[in-house]
Amino acid sequence: MDPSVQFRKSKAQCLGKADLSRRGSVDEDVKEIVQLLNSRDQFFTTSSCSGRILLIDRGASGFEVQKQNCCWLLVTHKPCVKDDVMVALEKAAGDAILKFEPFILHVQCRQLQDAQLLHSVAIDSGFRNSGITVGKRGKTMLAVRSTHGLEVPLSHKGQLMVTEEYIDFLLNIANQKMEENKKRIERLYNCLQHALERESSATKSHPKIKEKELLYTHKKNRTPGTGQDRCTTGETDREPADDDDGPGFSVSLFPEEY
Repeated sequence: MDPSVQFRKSKAQCLGKADLSRRGSVDEDVKEIVQLLNSRDQFFTTSSCSGRILLIDRGASGFEVQKQNCCWLLVTHKPCVKDDVMVALEKAAGDAILKFEPFILHVQCRQLQDAQLLHSVAIDSGFRNSGITVGKRGKTMLAVRSTHGLEVPLSHKGQLMVTEEYIDFLLNIANQKMEENKKRIERLYNCLQHALERESSATKSHPKIKEKELLYTHKKNRTPGTGQDRCTTGETDREPADDDDGPGFSVSLFPEEY
């Protein structure tokens, strides 16, 4: 089957499936990004999460229990208060962990050049742990992600191991990370709009222009010394939903954020 036809078929199948996430819909803070990408012929999103603070109970058997065996005591996509955490901790029978997980987005791209464009936008927007993988049969995936997470144990075998003051301290950090996360999402949306508009304009003006030239132009527009692009103006699964192609090779390392 022609790759373009296969891509359109995969996109229709993916976007036509029911949302099986806990929330059952796309998180509010990332709806615009998801809608923008899905409106373009060369992209479709497979999973996303706007970022969340959660309290999980991993059971008394230790910290290496798989995610599906965890008990979710609390999850919120907004800033969290101490009282909510303390109430949730009363239900913990094992090892309670407070976590902040930043925004993550998985996008299937029609061609490698399309993924490279999005990757450049993601890096410029502060998501410096983003990367591209290409499957054995050519499926090209972009993961937009960063490293400013948080994971701290609070109790062991149901017994609280820290003070309430420390929990309050941790929540201040988690809420600050949530606020920064939201700013990065807004920056990503603005930069993405700008990059796609520029790509469309360049393609209409020069139909034979090479995708690599578009990508190079995008990179040149970074503001020196800031790592940001000049275009800046202002609960779902956290793994790719479809992995039947299997990873073939990685065309971009996942650099540590700094």
